Amino acid sequence: MTGPAYDLGKLKLDRDPPPAVRRAFGRNLILAAVVVVLVAAVVLFTRGRSAPQVQTVVATASQSGGGSVAAGSVSVTANGYVAARTRASVSAKVPGRLASMAVDEGSTVRKGDIIARLENADYQAAVAEAQASLASARAQVIEARAERDQMRREAERMRNLKATNPGLIAEQDVDAAQSRAAQTEARVGSAEARVEAASASLRFAQANLDNTYIRAPFAGTVLRKEAEVGEVVAPSVGGGLTRGAVVTLADLSTLEVEVDVNEAYIARIRHEQEARITLDAYPDTSFRGSVRQVVPTADRQRATVQVKVSILDRDPRILPEMGARVDFLEQAREGPAEPAVGAARFRLPASAVREHEGKTVVWLVREGKLEVREVSAGPVSGGFREIRSGLSGGELVLTGGVDAPAPGMRVKVSP
Repeated sequence: MTGPAYDLGKLKLDRDPPPAVRRAFGRNLILAAVVVVLVAAVVLFTRGRSAPQVQTVVATASQSGGGSVAAGSVSVTANGYVAARTRASVSAKVPGRLASMAVDEGSTVRKGDIIARLENADYQAAVAEAQASLASARAQVIEARAERDQMRREAERMRNLKATNPGLIAEQDVDAAQSRAAQTEARVGSAEARVEAASASLRFAQANLDNTYIRAPFAGTVLRKEAEVGEVVAPSVGGGLTRGAVVTLADLSTLEVEVDVNEAYIARIRHEQEARITLDAYPDTSFRGSVRQVVPTADRQRATVQVKVSILDRDPRILPEMGARVDFLEQAREGPAEPAVGAARFRLPASAVREHEGKTVVWLVREGKLEVREVSAGPVSGGFREIRSGLSGGELVLTGGVDAPAPGMRVKVSP
């Protein structure tokens, strides 16, 4: 038995996908496009957020190359510390153990006030012994004078008797009486010398006793106690538990700021030059100052010269050893103004000047990107460097926020 016959030539393949497949393909294509758009948005957003925030400063000219300056402008900045011109570590004149302290940190004393006392029972005993010796010597003087007067009268009677009755008294008796009078006169002199010696011994003992009282050499304020009651102190430290100084005393009315100025800028510092003092403890407050002294020697190791600046604005907040920054101000010069010659100079924080490919450069921020600029810079002074050439003014200079800047790097400027 045979089956139905089929015409194979009429058979065809259906190449069009089913409607369900076409719909699934369309959805996947749309989802892929959405994913691409989201990824691109995330990349752009991440790139914008990844730009580091940086700190900048605007380059502002401080003086021209020809030397003309504006009155009140800062020519040099230096860092240092507040110090008292009148300051001393007060110690005892004799060794001993501290028996009492009359002051604390912050105590105000006048010249001659007692700061501390040493144990002085032995010195008091020495004074009492010297007083007794002096009293004994004075008694001996009285006794010797009385004997001398007696011998004088006796010798005078012998001479008178010999004159009126020559045969009654022998000549040798008269000579003996005069000799005894001379001896008593010598004993009086010896007794008076012993009085002087005893008096000197008393003064010495009294001075030693007074030295057990440690007194203020000048009026001032106690900054620090160097020893406590019960400790042994001495004029010079001998090691162990022996203390040298008892207190550190300073006259706060003589406070000034000592700064180290780079020797490259010392020619700009003058006696009585105006200055502006800013303490690290109060960065928002400045105090008027004046150059008191430029120490006539340089530190060869640090290439600096010490300058002492008097503080004109007295303030109880200013304390010794506080860190300070001093801006030395230029003053208006008399006569016609000098013409500005050469490139302007700028004072920038030292962190703004870097080394790049063996050159001294600063990094500028332009339209959110970094740009390198080669400059000529002076040495560091007070955390600032002078830019002598390479800037024209108004540039936005990078000072921090990027450790390894590169040309074209995108950055964000911190407000």
